[in-house]
Amino acid sequence: MTDVPEARPEVRDALRAAVRGEVSFGPTARALTTMDASNYRRVPLGVVAPRDADDVAAALEVCRAHGVPVVARGGGTSIAGQATGTGVVLDFTRHMNRLLALDPGARTAVVQPGLVLDRLQDAAAPHGLRFGPDPSTHSRCTLGGMIGNNSCGAHSVAWGTTADSVAGLTVLTARGELLRPGPRWAGAPAGLRALVDGELARLRTGFPDLPRRISGYALDALLPERGADVARSFCGSEGTLGVLTEAVVRLVEAPPARALAVLGYGDESAAAEAAAGLLPLGPLTVEGMAADLVPDPAGLPRGGAWLFVETGGATPAEARARAEAVVRAADVLDARVVTDPAGRRALWRVREDAAGTATRMPDGTEAWPGWEDCAVPPARLGAYLREFRALLAAHGLRGTPYGHFGEGCVHVRIDFDLLTGPGVARFRRFSEDLADLVVAHGGSLSGEHGDGQARAELLPRMYGAGTVALFARAKALWDPDGLLNPGVLVRPAPLDAGLRFAVLPREPVDVVFGYPADGGDFTAAVRRCVGVAKCRTAPAAGASVMCPSFRATGEEEHSTRGRARLLHEMLAGDVITGGWRSTEVRDALDLCLSCKGCRSDCPVGVDMATYKAEFLHHHYAGRRRPAAHHTLGRLPEWLRWVARTRTATALNALASVRPLAAVAKRLGGVAPERAVPRLAAEPFTRWWRRRRPVPPGGGGTVVLWPDTFTEHLSPSVGRAAVRVLEAAGLRVALPPTLRPVRGAVGDGRTRSPAALITALLGAPRGRVCCGLTYVSTGQLDRARTVLRRTLDLMEPVLATAAPVVVLEPSCAAALRGDLPELLPDDPRAAALADRVLTFAETLERHAPDWTPPVLDRPVTGQTHCHQHAVLGDGPDRRLRAAAGLTGEPVGGCCGLAGNFGFEPGHQEVSAACAEERLLPAVREAPDGAVVLADGFSCRTQLEQLAGVRGQHLAEVLATALEREQGD
Repeated sequence: MTDVPEARPEVRDALRAAVRGEVSFGPTARALTTMDASNYRRVPLGVVAPRDADDVAAALEVCRAHGVPVVARGGGTSIAGQATGTGVVLDFTRHMNRLLALDPGARTAVVQPGLVLDRLQDAAAPHGLRFGPDPSTHSRCTLGGMIGNNSCGAHSVAWGTTADSVAGLTVLTARGELLRPGPRWAGAPAGLRALVDGELARLRTGFPDLPRRISGYALDALLPERGADVARSFCGSEGTLGVLTEAVVRLVEAPPARALAVLGYGDESAAAEAAAGLLPLGPLTVEGMAADLVPDPAGLPRGGAWLFVETGGATPAEARARAEAVVRAADVLDARVVTDPAGRRALWRVREDAAGTATRMPDGTEAWPGWEDCAVPPARLGAYLREFRALLAAHGLRGTPYGHFGEGCVHVRIDFDLLTGPGVARFRRFSEDLADLVVAHGGSLSGEHGDGQARAELLPRMYGAGTVALFARAKALWDPDGLLNPGVLVRPAPLDAGLRFAVLPREPVDVVFGYPADGGDFTAAVRRCVGVAKCRTAPAAGASVMCPSFRATGEEEHSTRGRARLLHEMLAGDVITGGWRSTEVRDALDLCLSCKGCRSDCPVGVDMATYKAEFLHHHYAGRRRPAAHHTLGRLPEWLRWVARTRTATALNALASVRPLAAVAKRLGGVAPERAVPRLAAEPFTRWWRRRRPVPPGGGGTVVLWPDTFTEHLSPSVGRAAVRVLEAAGLRVALPPTLRPVRGAVGDGRTRSPAALITALLGAPRGRVCCGLTYVSTGQLDRARTVLRRTLDLMEPVLATAAPVVVLEPSCAAALRGDLPELLPDDPRAAALADRVLTFAETLERHAPDWTPPVLDRPVTGQTHCHQHAVLGDGPDRRLRAAAGLTGEPVGGCCGLAGNFGFEPGHQEVSAACAEERLLPAVREAPDGAVVLADGFSCRTQLEQLAGVRGQHLAEVLATALEREQGD
């Protein structure tokens, strides 16, 4: 296990007395900050969230008095290990996250270190300005972290690194001295100028001249001919010299119009060799990536590798003309110029998600950072990449290079074996050989993300012992006591020490889900989270869902990454010590909505809803469960009992009596703020049995799944779906309720002779169920029992070619995703999962010639989060377009999310999720807009929070059909 610092209550108490911000020394706070986005893990003593610079000074004074190291942390997306530490972590994202001033005339902004880059961009955009550097983590990285790492991003060919955009800094040293670094020796600590004056020759000759040289300290910025810029020299110091409390940054004019030229080449070396030749054309970006990083090249021109070259202009025509000039100048296999914003965003998303998608090789093998961003002179990039590929092969390793080809900077995740001794030894040997290769090409070990622990040990290979000794002397002038981020840059920790995987169990953990994408290994599933923190993006953009609870609370423990970190520490067992009984993990997962947004939005496919269900299963094994797990988790059973006893009307009447409803909700573990949904007096299947049979159409048979919500709470959706499906020429049947001896698909009445004989012999009657409510409450044994019974009932259906139409998106997602993962050894599970279709998919695939009624009305509402994450909504969009329904439902999550919004303590978060996108969209909708909400939870949330009735798409189309017939 990694060394865990001894508890220091005296430090905690002194900090709480001195600091007005939060001081957290508990297991949760420490577990959340053991890692950044690197391969390393260091357990901190505690976490302080300072409210202002005075708090920072007070925390530094306490830590100095007790000899405790200090690490400044922003978004925690560093990939070299520099955002972790064994002392006190200063979290600037909670309070010191403001934009203090913005001067459009001077093109400057004053920012605090915890400000997220996108918030600065949002404020600057109305003035036609922007901050130049833009890492792919722009939606969650902070300005303080960017200054600490001297971050760059895709547009550095036009606007340079963060150091090029810094005008002045405000810094506190570990000894409490307030400095304001800037040009002409402003803010220099005592002795720094004398140090530089004595080493002018070394500073003039010992630093590679290339645009992406980030490694080491930028002491050459202190040369007199370079303006002796202390602020520029401070950039990239990775929190080892001082603690940033404020910065003045320069802004640049953003081109009013942009175009994107995507250039196709035979391979990455050809793309790399072409990149440098495009720089004289003045592009905004020259980004490269190869086919092995793009599982679906749809929309890209022909080729095995591509350059993404963005151009700007005063007008769209000017931007396009410049992009077309790039295409003419480039020797390409194929090319495409994209000008519309949506098309450009879609293509850029492929590039921005690469840091996550690259963590999995095409065969599912894990790949890791560590050599993420070496840089060489752009003219040598093609040769370097060929030798780099050869070096990988020589070590038996694989990687998928991509990155800032225009500046010779290459990102790559490599399939290191960091779990075994021999694998770690190979990691070291490869690191040493690659460092030598980079230096041989005149490059920098780091071209963007800093050295941290991953590369600092190898700096002598790049700079020589004399220059590295000079780094140590400079560090001693800034931080004589060595308290700031020790083990980074100066006197570094070994590159193969403190790997975060070393603490995880070596034997498989006994789990219920199959985790097929992770070889059945829950530990591997948890390892999926590499810390890129896309789940910390706020506000949500486009159709994305992840992570609604984080956006509601702003707390790391309520992000997908935070929960994954807690699960990691639960498996490690030295910070979170309770195992599956951990209250820390339970509390963090309590506000997980199980929306499954992370399953699709997370670049590495973390599925926290599944992990939560797994955890709850083990956490409550043999223990008393919350009342809501019985009332809401076993909802299908209670509602079937109500249907059998025909007591829905009586229960609705009782629920309308407030005192009785309050008592029932308290006993049932339901939030007092929530109204109890009304039960249908006539369940859907009862209506089905009494309806007059419709003559079969010319199409095939489809089996309509009577999910719990459609059956007992929204039978109008089922009736509407039958109306539309039959109008499209399809024959609708329902699943059997008895397991017949053998036979064709029944119609829900099970009156075949074989079924009657089986019934007489005592075969159990049952209803199909997707198991969703059992899964979401972690009752996995019960879920598997229910699903096995469902598969028994569905055997006659699976013997045919009939598709299974599921109207409730969450139920369809459970059948497609949870069912085969809970019963991986039952072939029927995969067969049923493959057969499940949504309402729109069914019409598109099985009634392709049917034309829906045309409504010519706008729509609003929200795409169901499970549909977004698991099912996709392409067929729905096409069906809406065919019906003349204009506009798009918003992304995000409604916040009710099945049982979540009904559980006590969740109302505030539930309402905040709805207020983020859904409710504003409904309020701002034009007159006559159709409010679409295919999920029962979404419709309930709309009704209870906004007094608006949402409709399933089937209801909208059925109503239109009735009007047509009426005409």
